[in-house]
Amino acid sequence: MKAISWIVVSLLVLGVLLAACAAPAPPEEGEAAPSVTGARIQTILDRGKVICGCNAELPGFGYLNPAGDFEGFDVDFCKAIAAAVFGDATAVEYRPLTAAERLPALQTGEIDVLIRNTTWTLTRDAVNEVDWAAVTFYDGQGMMVPVATGWTSLDDMEGATVCSTTGTTTEMNLADAFRSRGLDYTPLLFEKTQDTATAYEEGRCDGQTSDKSQLAALRSAMENPADHVILDVTMSKEPLGPLTAHGDNKWNDVVRWVVWGMMQAEESGVSSANVDQMLSSDDPTVKRLLGVEGEMGSSLGIPNDFVVQIVKQVGNYGEVYNRWLGPDGLNIPRGPNELWTNGGLLYAMAFR
Repeated sequence: MKAISWIVVSLLVLGVLLAACAAPAPPEEGEAAPSVTGARIQTILDRGKVICGCNAELPGFGYLNPAGDFEGFDVDFCKAIAAAVFGDATAVEYRPLTAAERLPALQTGEIDVLIRNTTWTLTRDAVNEVDWAAVTFYDGQGMMVPVATGWTSLDDMEGATVCSTTGTTTEMNLADAFRSRGLDYTPLLFEKTQDTATAYEEGRCDGQTSDKSQLAALRSAMENPADHVILDVTMSKEPLGPLTAHGDNKWNDVVRWVVWGMMQAEESGVSSANVDQMLSSDDPTVKRLLGVEGEMGSSLGIPNDFVVQIVKQVGNYGEVYNRWLGPDGLNIPRGPNELWTNGGLLYAMAFR
């Protein structure tokens, strides 16, 4: 009888230990609780707005203008997501973030989506537990120097002091580029993009490195833009786009199909000027794109006419590009950011 009692007690203890091992550990203090698939979009719908992490210091991409409004290429994608989900492009709360703040803000659930000149890399994707939705801009790291230096390549910059923003991929790319050429340099790092630009313009460093598009934007805001040149060198691949936190594929699906919807609208010739007329198009792709046929939006948990709302209120991809980065903005040639039908890399997945 005594032996049986010990067996019963042992089994009970073993059961408790197994249960304790199987139970998920509670989140540490300050750590976000694990997300539940599908929960993020419902939270957004209940809240009535999208919280979008963005830049506030980079003209052309993300900038807080003198009137106190956020504007730019990335900001328009925030608006497009709101238009798709709520039918209202103004249903956005913008959260300005530094480069160092941006990923933690996404990981902890402070923001719903990050659209802030963020390069898609393996370590960010895996180690930082974030998911890119799509690429909205293909870029590469460059170098800006004063025209007065006479420099035409990185090989001329032996011993130079180079300004850069910390918490970005530019630090590693810069080190790789100079090391591969056997060049010595001194990095001068700043947390904020504007502080980096100010230090360069004040002559505290001999060059400034960042994505080429960012350098073009910062140069445009200088007192004498013509005094500075962006060297004809590309140090890296920098695919930029919106990203969401790991753990909610449904929300990531919404963001990616907003991007692809804007690209497909341009490819199909649907613009803010003709979207109402295109509702009567006989093209099967256009019919599905605009929600005239099929359940494309419903399958994402948003209205079927989500692309109609995006194009009406924000525009297709080409309209957004031209507004901020093209002829009406920084005048950066589209290059790889052309549609695939025009020799570029932009390729929307199939609306069917």
